[in-house]
Amino acid sequence: MSPDELVYLGILAASIPVGFLFRYLSPPVKQGAALLLGLSVAIVTCQIHTLHSLVTVIGTWIIIKISWRHAPALSLGWSFLYLLFFRLVTWFGLPAPTPFANAIQLLLTLKMVSLANEVNSFHMEKKKDVSSFAKSPVIGGLSQVPSLYDMLSYSYCYAGIMTGPFFRFQTYVDWLQQPSPQTLPGWGPCLQRMKLVPLYGALFISVNSVFPLAYVRTDEFLDENFFFRYFYMIAVFFVFRMRFYAAWCGAEAGFITAGLGCYPEKALSKPGGGPTVNYSPDPSADETYDFKTIQNIDCYNTDFCVKVRHGMRYWNMTVQWWLHHYIYPNAPFRAYALRAGWTMFISAYWHGLHVGYYLSFLTIPLCIAAESAMESSVRARLGPSGQNIFDWVHWFLKMRSYDYMCMGFVLLKASDTIHYWASIYFSMHIIAIACIIIGRVLKGGKKRKES
Repeated sequence: MSPDELVYLGILAASIPVGFLFRYLSPPVKQGAALLLGLSVAIVTCQIHTLHSLVTVIGTWIIIKISWRHAPALSLGWSFLYLLFFRLVTWFGLPAPTPFANAIQLLLTLKMVSLANEVNSFHMEKKKDVSSFAKSPVIGGLSQVPSLYDMLSYSYCYAGIMTGPFFRFQTYVDWLQQPSPQTLPGWGPCLQRMKLVPLYGALFISVNSVFPLAYVRTDEFLDENFFFRYFYMIAVFFVFRMRFYAAWCGAEAGFITAGLGCYPEKALSKPGGGPTVNYSPDPSADETYDFKTIQNIDCYNTDFCVKVRHGMRYWNMTVQWWLHHYIYPNAPFRAYALRAGWTMFISAYWHGLHVGYYLSFLTIPLCIAAESAMESSVRARLGPSGQNIFDWVHWFLKMRSYDYMCMGFVLLKASDTIHYWASIYFSMHIIAIACIIIGRVLKGGKKRKES
């Protein structure tokens, strides 16, 4: 493990026991302590680069104060433009930010855009209440506009400050105002979430040592046979998954011990978004709680769901919620494939400027179009047993598609990504395009028969 990874591991490990202490603090003390701890972590790991996140927060606060009506669009433009400056600071003679500063900046960008939308919704609902003389039931809506201190506290809350998961400002407020946090479940769900982390960590370290990514960039790699080169991407994506499974499950455990994101099951919470129905918290009632609001990964379904489009839902789930609510609906296209492509482009930009991100993310719409074409033209014609076989083949190709796209995500450079894809003859691109063509031909033949 690299020194940076050891620092991340240390922060994750420390956040788990610390979380239990926050259950015994009053709301104002909890808010101040979470801010102090998170800001301390930021300053120690980022040093002077902490100013980048501070400027982003203050800029968003000014936008909200000046024009709450246009705050969603303005905050998105502001935070994403600053993200560009943040990644190009060396062009202006400034020192390059640390990886820790980059992690904080990524999550802060999501938080500021979400907060601007929450404030906009608050004002819009307030106007409706005044015009209709009746209070409308808003699910998970703000009760007041946050102050600068509130925004800073939310932005630098220690929980998930570098690793996520993302959570809305209202989720943060609900955490501060929990009536009886000591009575909420803690050890049980924490241990449940952590039980496979040692296995994920061991698999990450062991398989990574056998299949190092650096070998792909060597000339010797091209001397290997096709099947070895093809299998290598399977191993790389396995290492990639194990790393994030361990990190995200550990991060969720830190939220669980603090009680952040804990809601009654009847709230029907969604990862990232929180409750989807109105509920009345009753401390005296025998409630069943869950932490779905801060669930960032569904390891089983990531591996075993059948479709490419479904695989995205179970990976980095809170960020997927953010993209689905703030980017996808505002895409400048109507067609699903184009809207999905736009969303993936924004996701790639959020991750970074490396061309490998764009090559990977923009392959997803192609894969989705391919599986849609084959489902409508082939699977729909099959019986139950035929559909079962189709689904297994579909699952296999889904996993190989993600293996293939992962190489761009980890190799980063366009030359390295294309170099690897060329070494396996752009197989997944060819398969996807072939599926689209076959699907259209079969669909066209079916229409001619019907006519």
